[in-house]
Amino acid sequence: MYRRIINVFITIGAICCILQHANAQDTQYSQFYAAPLYLNPALTGASELTRIGINYRNQWPGLDQSFNSYSAYIDHYIFDYNSGIGLIFNGSQESLAKLSTNEIGLSYAYRLKLSENMFFRLGGMVSYMQRDALFSDLVFGTQIDIVNGIIGGITDELNGIPIDSRYSFVDYSIGGMFYSNKIWLGASAHHLSEPNTSFVDDQISRLPMKLSAQGGIKFDLVGGRRNYFTHAYAERSISFAFNYKQQDPFNQLDVGAQLFLDPLVLGLWYRGLPTKNNLPNNESIIGLIGVSLENGLDIGYSYDVTISKLGQKNSGGAHEISMTYSFLWGDKKSRNLRDRIIPCFKY
Repeated sequence: MYRRIINVFITIGAICCILQHANAQDTQYSQFYAAPLYLNPALTGASELTRIGINYRNQWPGLDQSFNSYSAYIDHYIFDYNSGIGLIFNGSQESLAKLSTNEIGLSYAYRLKLSENMFFRLGGMVSYMQRDALFSDLVFGTQIDIVNGIIGGITDELNGIPIDSRYSFVDYSIGGMFYSNKIWLGASAHHLSEPNTSFVDDQISRLPMKLSAQGGIKFDLVGGRRNYFTHAYAERSISFAFNYKQQDPFNQLDVGAQLFLDPLVLGLWYRGLPTKNNLPNNESIIGLIGVSLENGLDIGYSYDVTISKLGQKNSGGAHEISMTYSFLWGDKKSRNLRDRIIPCFKY
């Protein structure tokens, strides 16, 4: 009974966000470097190989209303033109009202050599986005029988609103990144035109511009060695990094470290930005384990422990999985042309 009442209030709150002037927010991935094109268009072709990747996130599985996000991408580096090209598909689904957002985008990045050890990448992306919602599954206050504890009846709140709504628009993003073999620092801007995402005619619900900055530093550890049989270098390193995001009216900081003991990757970081305003911003502690194999396959799993007022018991945290496969497509001699690979996090 109480759970049902809680679900009703969650539903009412969500419909208010959908139908009024609420600002939509982007999906966030804990393994943000495993979704490079989504993080910053400047990372298109950054591996200087051909790269295929997928990401999946299940957020707050403890709630009755689930939030699922997924991403798939492919990018390729063209040595003759110092350029990377990429294709990305992003999607998210919220079980409430069956609200879904899908995006397909084309990205491009150019690599400029500033000095022997310093490079700069500049990238951009153009995307086609589509939002769908099935409003017939929503519950309104006029349908709630508080006395008998049931939900039913007919409501007129949906007058003038299509039961199955769809809205499409074009979106634009840009980004840049400076890097050497040990450090990196970049920034990106998404939703440059702040497109209207409202399902209701004559209503405006802007998708706010998202600004982000990311960077880090990598240290090699004692113990790195070459395999006696394959002569492959077994890396031992630790990296410290951050990813700051601002999308009106929210801002957030991911900061942490990853330990790479080839082929094992261990990560731990914090998401939040404690402030004195009324917006909750202490979100989660994130742990990660992954493997980075010599054949170019990287697999990562991370789990978010909720530390906000929502609570770990209520939310169930968040599960996230990533897979990336990198390989050389084209002339094998191109492998020797790789100048400097961005020393970013694995995940």
